[in-house]
Amino acid sequence: MPAERLHLVRHGEVHNPERLLYERIPGYGLSEAGRGMARAAAEHVRDTGRPVTRLVCSPLQRTRESSEPFAELFGLEPELDERVIEPWNAFAGKRMRRAVLNPVNWRLLLRPSTPSWGEPFADIAARMVEAMGDAYDAADGGDVVIVSHQAPIWIAHLAVAGERLAHNPTTRRCALSSVTSFERTGEGPTGFREVAYAEPAQAGVDLGAV
Repeated sequence: MPAERLHLVRHGEVHNPERLLYERIPGYGLSEAGRGMARAAAEHVRDTGRPVTRLVCSPLQRTRESSEPFAELFGLEPELDERVIEPWNAFAGKRMRRAVLNPVNWRLLLRPSTPSWGEPFADIAARMVEAMGDAYDAADGGDVVIVSHQAPIWIAHLAVAGERLAHNPTTRRCALSSVTSFERTGEGPTGFREVAYAEPAQAGVDLGAV
């Protein structure tokens, strides 16, 4: 039996005192506040009264740590899936405000609709929708939680809604430890529809996202 609902959960606040774009760089785990935020997200899903039967997360440290409260509350072992990982980005390891003011980097900003600075939005959408479908179909009823990152979650939202994937990253509605929920309908561009969005955690320092 496939799942009943799928929740894309963003990781909590990351310990990033240098305020770098951390992309897929190892060693970026949750801050103390971020752990509390991840817990709030897990408790929010639990308090809906919906059973979670499958837990998936990106292989990066911040998402693995954000999956831990879900594993504890629902008695699940998280499965790692490379398809829900943070996109690659040419500005990895840099401070964005400084990087975009450097003329050497301006060539990376020429095609924001692709985008020219990183993984194509279309590729992100394809891998996310594929991962969502596989996780949904593999569940034994109940709900699925996928712990991922801001860009993949927002681009999945755009793909499901049938909207243009090109967007301004500053306009994303995807707060730290937010929960974006979907159901399978078999209709539309992806076969999913979005049914809920929640921000159960207190606001954190949202820096370093791709």
